[in-house]
Amino acid sequence: MSRIRISVARTRGSVPREAGAEMLVWADRTEGTIGGGALEWEAMKIARAMLESGAEADERTFPLGPALGQCCGGAVTLRWDRAEAVPPVGAPVWVWGAGHVGRAIVSVLAPLPEVALTWVDVSEDRFPVGGPEVTRAVAAAPERLMAHAPREARHLVLTHSHEIDLALCHAGLTRGFAELGLIGSATKWARFRSRLAALGHSDAQISRIRCPIGQPEFGKHPQAIAVGVAARLLSTLEGQERLDDTGT
Repeated sequence: MSRIRISVARTRGSVPREAGAEMLVWADRTEGTIGGGALEWEAMKIARAMLESGAEADERTFPLGPALGQCCGGAVTLRWDRAEAVPPVGAPVWVWGAGHVGRAIVSVLAPLPEVALTWVDVSEDRFPVGGPEVTRAVAAAPERLMAHAPREARHLVLTHSHEIDLALCHAGLTRGFAELGLIGSATKWARFRSRLAALGHSDAQISRIRCPIGQPEFGKHPQAIAVGVAARLLSTLEGQERLDDTGT
């Protein structure tokens, strides 16, 4: 289905979002945001007009106060282009499990341009109907897919089965990863540590797995877990970006 990508190309002064912020616009829905308010509504109107006319690209600058009545006072240059197939460009994040917590996490992470999501479960009917556009994979033995994940991927293991969770942790430690988080209690993690050690993994390797995921102080509600996961992930990615920029 055709869609238009709107991106913030340049900014000046006080503006809602920074350069690089993006959203996607279809005829019947949107994903992401460039800051909301009058600017976003005008941008969406232009995008849908492009969908109807077949136009390929556009670029316009909006002085937010004089043109749109927004109080920010700065100026934003927006770019529109067709995005029939937009390749994921963010950090690879693999979510293993489409239960309540998996769905909450994907709903929070999917709009973020910083991440490229892959969502895995054992059958198609475990995924919600509709939902955000992310890469979905169905595998009767999910741990076998771990070999196909990038070694720089960040994994969130939260399936319906402790045995699958354990197999994924074992496969992740064998494959290598940037981060791996496991949902569970202290009791579950103690058992997993023992069983992973019996599978031949060292204490140092096993300690790279983070359990529990999220921010425990936020609570155990799926959405609270998702917010904690997103906060930690964004903080980690921001820290990595600073390291990459400084070369240290």
